[in-house]
Amino acid sequence: MALFVASLVVWFVLRVFAVLLLVFLSVLAAVYLSAITDLLEHRFRMPRWAGLLCAVAGSVVVLAGAGALILPAVVDQTEALVSALPATVADLQSDVARWAGRYPVLRRTVLADPASGIVARVIDDAVNYLRGSVLPYVRAGGTLLVEAVSVIVMALYFARQPALYRSGMLALVAPRYRPLGARVLADAGATLRAWVVGQLLDMVVLAVVTAVGLWLLGVPYWLAFATFTGLVAIVPFFGTLVSTLVPALFVLGSGDWLKALAVVLLGVLVHLLEANVVGPLIMERQVALPPALTIAAVLVMGLLLGAVGLVVAVPILAVTLVVLRHVLQGEVYGDGTPLEAAVLRSSGEFGVPRAALRS
Repeated sequence: MALFVASLVVWFVLRVFAVLLLVFLSVLAAVYLSAITDLLEHRFRMPRWAGLLCAVAGSVVVLAGAGALILPAVVDQTEALVSALPATVADLQSDVARWAGRYPVLRRTVLADPASGIVARVIDDAVNYLRGSVLPYVRAGGTLLVEAVSVIVMALYFARQPALYRSGMLALVAPRYRPLGARVLADAGATLRAWVVGQLLDMVVLAVVTAVGLWLLGVPYWLAFATFTGLVAIVPFFGTLVSTLVPALFVLGSGDWLKALAVVLLGVLVHLLEANVVGPLIMERQVALPPALTIAAVLVMGLLLGAVGLVVAVPILAVTLVVLRHVLQGEVYGDGTPLEAAVLRSSGEFGVPRAALRS
């Protein structure tokens, strides 16, 4: 009987997985809104509905203002970048062939053939991967609009009355395990809050620092590249790699090897600064995740869910580790969970102490 029930649950989860993904996205949005709402509620004694209204209105104003300031320039630079891409690819192919021709071991390979088109094929493969990941969502049309609105509405409800939904989830747990369920929810909520708030601020700082660096180096389309850097920073490791290589390859296509090396060094320095200085300062309560496990999670979620999987891979991994720490480590193995009381006390604040998030 237990096996039948477990099989039925697995079948049900697989059938409604797309809906569960939307719910998880709405939870992430609600965590962001709740962080601002809790801050206004605790610091300024505002009613929760008023704090939530201010959080939504402030977010809309900030997004609209930032869009009005930088979006026209980003669009213009992106269009110019796309227009210049064929010539840049041709120049880069010639440079690669010239470089490969200097070495006997590479002289007989396709790298030394300026007509091989290997650079264009590599770019086409990357574009096709992105197109395959994003195109299904673009083609969704009205369905995508309905899902987006659903995520926003659910996020507002979650942020307005988080205790109601937390109590509802705990009601589904057997009474003897409800204290454990409360600890898991408190730790997961604090972990997601630390990740969401820190990640947003981190993306903004990365974009600004990269924009200043590329502008000082005289790299064309610096604002478009910086905006791209900020957006892809949500994907650990791969976002860093791509956002560093793309402007470097573009500069390399112009034949300026020294400037291309300077762009690579700038990317390395920016991300080292972000990892060791900016990140810890922004996230006073930092979410510590094993790097190798994080990369594996991004690969798996990207394969399963495409572009959306790349975005939700890290928070899903964080929540999974929270559950494993409390249930497997704490209950099954009996190791206990360190500083559970601190997690519970800090769950309504801006983040969670770093020690409470370590496994």
